Amino acid sequence: MKPRSASFGICWKKHQLGDQILGTVNLHLQARGVRITTGTIVDATILHAPTSTKNREQQRDPEMHQTKKGNQWYFGRKAHVGVDSKTKIIHTAVATAANVADSTVLPDLLHGEETRVWGDQAYRGPTEVIKECAPRAQDHTHRRYRYKNGIDEEERAKNRTKSSVRSKVEHPFQMKLKFGFVKLRYRGLKKNAHQLFVICGLVNLVLSRRKLLLATSASWQGAASLCG
Repeated sequence: MKPRSASFGICWKKHQLGDQILGTVNLHLQARGVRITTGTIVDATILHAPTSTKNREQQRDPEMHQTKKGNQWYFGRKAHVGVDSKTKIIHTAVATAANVADSTVLPDLLHGEETRVWGDQAYRGPTEVIKECAPRAQDHTHRRYRYKNGIDEEERAKNRTKSSVRSKVEHPFQMKLKFGFVKLRYRGLKKNAHQLFVICGLVNLVLSRRKLLLATSASWQGAASLCG
């Protein structure tokens, strides 16, 4: 007989429960007035995986990879998200190995109804991809401003203006600390992807808690007035 935890893990993976939970949470939020709008901010964050080889296979997780950010190397995977620019709700999440370029995941992070798309310089130059996935969208991703012969101050100023909107994506990422989602617990991308989807659903509920409480209070007041 399989342990209950193992059976649950198999069921979780087989029925794609993580993805369904995120979708169900977002539908619940929309029914309460927290809607996905036409602006999307795309970004990615690195989640660390154990580097120890003290396991049965005597090797690191083969589905995880290392990548360099700045002058430091990281081993693990990336969590890519598409965040609504108005409500900060995560409407899409994708899990990949850490060495996958952010821009290659861009098409999977758009819902198609965007009129504006924001992203940092990791998404530089994806205008054609954005037009293909979201025909009405304007490309507000950051542009290169540093060159060998100097700095393009005009482009730099434009990037700063874009950052005022793009920085909203940091709020969902800060929430990963609240749920202890800094290091990966499982081996393999699929299991960790399901955990990512559940965390994103929880983050959306926490970010929307005030609106949900107001909506609940209003419904209770309406019911009370009918009963009175």
